[in-house]
Amino acid sequence: MDSYSTSPKKERMLRANRLIELVGLEFARKRPLRQYSKGMLRRIGIAQALINDPDLIILDEPTSGLDPIGTKETKDIIAELKKQGKTVLLCSHLLSDVQDVCDRIAILEKGTLQISGTIDNLLSHKDIVELQIRNLSDEAMKEVKSLIEEKQGEIISVKNPSNTLENLFLKIVQERGMSPKSILSRDSDKNKTGYD
Repeated sequence: MDSYSTSPKKERMLRANRLIELVGLEFARKRPLRQYSKGMLRRIGIAQALINDPDLIILDEPTSGLDPIGTKETKDIIAELKKQGKTVLLCSHLLSDVQDVCDRIAILEKGTLQISGTIDNLLSHKDIVELQIRNLSDEAMKEVKSLIEEKQGEIISVKNPSNTLENLFLKIVQERGMSPKSILSRDSDKNKTGYD
C-alpha cells in the first residue's frame, strides 16, 4: 500500500497496519495479493482507498462477492467512516446493503437521476403506523383491533416481525462462539470455502 500514499514512510506504515487490521486481514499481512480470494481483495481495496485519510471515499460494489460475515464487516467499516465524519459515496446494485448503511440515496437509470432523498423520506409510508407489542394476550389483541376499527382505522396486517437471513446467520455464528475474524482467517482460501 506504500505507493498509494504521499505521507512520510513511517506514518504510512503505521496507517497501513491500522487499515489492514480494520479490514480484518492481519492474518494475511505477508501473503502475496495473488493468493488473496475475491473477498480479501475487496477488503484490501477498501484499505487502499483509506490510506491517505480522505474526506470523500467512493466505493463501487464493496460487498460484491463477500460472504455474510465479510458483508457485515464491510458495512461496519462504512458505518465507522460515517461516524468519523467522512462522506462515503456507495455505488451498488445490492439495495439491501445500500438501505443498511446510507442516509441519502439517488437512483439512476441509464445515467439519468430518477429520484433522490433520505432513506426515511423515500421508504416510509406516512399514512401507515406500525406497532410492535410484546406479551399481548389474544383477548387484549381483540380489544385493540376493536378500538382501531371503532376509530375508523383499517388494519392492514397483523404479523410477527421477521429477521433477515444475514442476521440469522450472524446470530448462529455468534452463538456457537465463533468470531467472524477467526472464520475469515480459517476459511480465507476460496478452494476451502466455495465462496469469498
